[in-house]
Amino acid sequence: MRFSSPQDSNPETRPARCRTTPHHRPHAIAICEMALTLITVLPHSEQEMECEDERMPSRCRTALHIVTTTLFAAVVLFGILMAYVTGYQFIHTEQHHLSFGLYGATLSLHLFLQSLFAFLEHRHMRSSARPQHLRRSVALCIAAYQEDPDYLRKCLRSVRRISFPGLKVVLVVDGNRPEDGYMMDIFQEVMGGEDQAGSVVWKGNYHSDGGGGGGVGGGGGARSASLHAEETAHVARLVRNCRYSCIMQEWGGKREVMYTAFKALGDSVDYMQVCDSDTVLDPACTIEMLKILEEDAKVGGVGGDVQILNKYDSWISFLSSVRYWMAFNVERACQSYFGCVQCISGPLGMYRNSLLQQFLEPWYDQTFLGSKCSFGDDRHLTNRVLSFGYKTKFTARAQCQTETPTRYLRWLNQQTRWSKSYFREWLYNALWFHKHSLWMTYESVVTGFFPFFLVATVIHLFYRGRLWNILLFLLTVQLVGMVKATYACFLRGSLVMIFMSLYSLLYMSSLLPAKIFALLTINKAGWGTSGRRKIVVNLIGAVPVTVWGAVLLGGVAYTIYCETQEPFSETEKALLIAGAILYACYWIILLVLYLAIVAKRCNKREEQYHLPYAEA
Repeated sequence: MRFSSPQDSNPETRPARCRTTPHHRPHAIAICEMALTLITVLPHSEQEMECEDERMPSRCRTALHIVTTTLFAAVVLFGILMAYVTGYQFIHTEQHHLSFGLYGATLSLHLFLQSLFAFLEHRHMRSSARPQHLRRSVALCIAAYQEDPDYLRKCLRSVRRISFPGLKVVLVVDGNRPEDGYMMDIFQEVMGGEDQAGSVVWKGNYHSDGGGGGGVGGGGGARSASLHAEETAHVARLVRNCRYSCIMQEWGGKREVMYTAFKALGDSVDYMQVCDSDTVLDPACTIEMLKILEEDAKVGGVGGDVQILNKYDSWISFLSSVRYWMAFNVERACQSYFGCVQCISGPLGMYRNSLLQQFLEPWYDQTFLGSKCSFGDDRHLTNRVLSFGYKTKFTARAQCQTETPTRYLRWLNQQTRWSKSYFREWLYNALWFHKHSLWMTYESVVTGFFPFFLVATVIHLFYRGRLWNILLFLLTVQLVGMVKATYACFLRGSLVMIFMSLYSLLYMSSLLPAKIFALLTINKAGWGTSGRRKIVVNLIGAVPVTVWGAVLLGGVAYTIYCETQEPFSETEKALLIAGAILYACYWIILLVLYLAIVAKRCNKREEQYHLPYAEA
C-alpha cells in the first residue's frame, strides 16, 4: 500500500531530485535511496550537530569522574591498609608499651571530621526558618506486619495529629488471613470508620492473583488475569479517591507492601512519605521534611530523626536509643552536609514522587546473586535516588519514635539483617560514587572495610601472647567510646549520652561477629525479625557470637599460657595493675550511673514517652 501527500500528487511541488522520466526511473530511484540513506545517517541540522558536540564533553566528564572517584577510593583504601600494615608510630614509650601511630591518627582524623561536619549541618538546621509550601500533595504510606495492637493504635493516632492539610494516608497490611483483620479494625476505629476510611481485603497483590498459581494468571489463564486487572484497578481507585485507605493483601514481604502503596497512588501526589506501623510521628514531621524537598529541587529524598519509643523496656533497648541518636545526629547529619545520606530510615522518610515512579519497577525487581531481594528495602530505595544523581538529606527538625527489640537475640537478628543489606547495597552504591561528593566515596571505603581491620586487630592482639596488649586494646575501645560519648553529650545537651561508651563493648562482642556472619550468609532471605504481636526467638543469631566468644577465649588462654613461661617485668607489672584498676573504675562508675539514672526508670514505662506527640 502506498501513502501519498498532496505535495506528492502535484508534480510541480515535488523535489527536483525525484522528478524523473520512466526511462530513467530505476537509476533515479537508486540515487534517491542513497541520498535518503545519507540524510538518515548524517545529522539533519546544525542544531543536532551541536547536540552531538555537547554529548561528547558530557561523556568525557562522566568518564573522568568515574576514573577520579575510583582512584580516590583506591588511594584511601591503600593508605589505610599501609598505615595498618606498617604500624608506623609517631610516639612511643621505650619498650613500646604505649604508642600512637599513623593508623590511630587516621581514625582520629576521621572521627574529628565527621563530628565537625555534623556540627555544621546542625547549625544550618537551626538557622532561619524556611518558607512553608503547603500547596503540595503528600501521601503517607504505612507498612504493617503482625503489629502489636497498642503500637498500631499509637501510630495511627499520631498520624491523625499531623499538621498538614489534606494528608492522604494509606495503610497496607502484609497478610489477608482472618487473624490479620484486627489491624484493619484498628484502622477504621482510629481513622473514622467506613464512612471516612476506605478498606479492601485483597486475595492477591500486584504480583500475585491469590490463587496459588505462582503469579498473575498463573493458574486461571486469561480469566484470572482479567480478574486480577479489575482488582488492581479497584485498589488504585480506592487509594486515590479516599483520604484514608487500608489494604489487606496476600503476604509478600515489606517490599511488596510498599510497592502496593506506591503503585496504587501513582502520580496522584507530589511526595511520598513512608512510615512503619510501630512508629509515633511528630505532628510537624511532614512539614519539616517537605521544606527540605521544596528548598532544593536537586534533593530527591529526606529522612528525619528516629528515636526509640520503648527505650526503658530493657538494657538493650536503652543502649539502642543512645546508638540511634548517634547514628542519626552525627553520622547521617555528616552525610547530609554533603547531600549523600546513604539510608533514609523506614520509620520516617519522604521522597519526590516524580522521581520514585521512575525507578519503582527496578526497585521492586532487585536481585542479588540470582535471588530476589527481600530485605534492605529502605536502603535500596535511598540508593535508587542517589543513582539518579539526586541528593539525600537529613533533618533533625522532623522526629519520630519507633519500637526496637527488647531481647538480645531479637536485636541480634535485626542487626544481622541490616548488616546484610548494608554490604549488598554498598556494592550497588559504589556504582554511583562519581555522581556525588568525594566524601561519599571516602566514608563508604572507611566504614565498609573498618570491621575487617578491627577483626584482624583483635585476633592479632589476643594471640600475640602478651596480656598487656589485650588490656590496652580494651582500654582503647572504651577511651574512643568515651570521646564519642562526650561529644554527643555536648551536641545533645544531655548527660544520658555518656552511656554511648557502653555500646562500644556491645559492638565488639556482638555486632562485629554479626557483621561477618551477615557477609557470609548475605544471600539468605527472610524478614530477620518476627512480627511484634507474637515474638519468635531465632537462635541462629547466637551462632556467630558463640564462635567469636570461643575465638577470644582461646586467645586469652593462649596469652595466659605464654605469660606463665616467663615472669613479668616490673614496668609491665605496674602497667597491668594500673590498667586493670582504671578499667575496673570505669565500669564501676558507669554501672553506678546506669543504676541511678536508667535502671530505676525501667519499671516506669510511662516516663519514656517524653516527647509532646507520644502517648502514654
